[in-house]
Amino acid sequence: MNDDARNPRSTTDVVSTHSVYGAPCWVSLTSRDLEATHEFYSAVLGWRWRPAKLGDRFWVALADGIPVAGVAAVATMWQMAVAWTPYFAVPSADEAVGRVQERGGTSAVGPLSLPPGRAALLADRDGATFGVWEGELHSSWETWRRAAPTFIRLHTRDAFDAAMFYGEVLDWATERPGCCEVRYEGGEVVLRSGGDVVARIVSGALEAAPDPTIRPHWQVHFAVGDVAGCARAAELHGGSVLSKGSEEAVLRDPDGAQFTVTSRHQR
Repeated sequence: MNDDARNPRSTTDVVSTHSVYGAPCWVSLTSRDLEATHEFYSAVLGWRWRPAKLGDRFWVALADGIPVAGVAAVATMWQMAVAWTPYFAVPSADEAVGRVQERGGTSAVGPLSLPPGRAALLADRDGATFGVWEGELHSSWETWRRAAPTFIRLHTRDAFDAAMFYGEVLDWATERPGCCEVRYEGGEVVLRSGGDVVARIVSGALEAAPDPTIRPHWQVHFAVGDVAGCARAAELHGGSVLSKGSEEAVLRDPDGAQFTVTSRHQR
């Protein structure tokens, strides 16, 4: 998503979902309190902030100067849950919504016009929430993808079924130039874009029966240099630690949004 209207660019700098599609292109947090959100994530992840051009409810988080994520203070206004959500690039938001509904998924919000593009918030047929974006990507999108400050993993009941759903909605593993590649590796579905791993889908061993105890959800990971330090900072600033290991910790912010910090070399 194009996040910076203040820095003019030539048209050659613009990356669009009409040429890059099917891959995760952004992550966004719905929030109730922008000030508290800024304070917490600045303390835990060292982020800095700048306003997006969509209005004063929308901000962009920066890590080492690279746009990492968006924050939208719309949870109360749009009656949405406070949560981290990944967005996938599509050439047509309307077509993607139609494909989701045809395959048993649901549409929660949109498509909405959010210049310079359109967005929709959806859920797959098992209830995992995700978004799609049609239009310009943010001005440093290629840097964002290669630096890999974020990573997403779908925890679901049946990885193979989920891969089929998303593949049909997002044109994974098709003949279209630039489409994402899908492989089954180590009991996970692995998604690659331009050769880089950009997402994983996991349900345990692929040959196992679907697990009815798993509540499907996309988990957003942030690559960090000090997992333990992030966990301590989360607790000191009103959040909580749901689980912690030497290489990864699952955290919750004061508003209830869950996310994971992962050691950068494990990414």
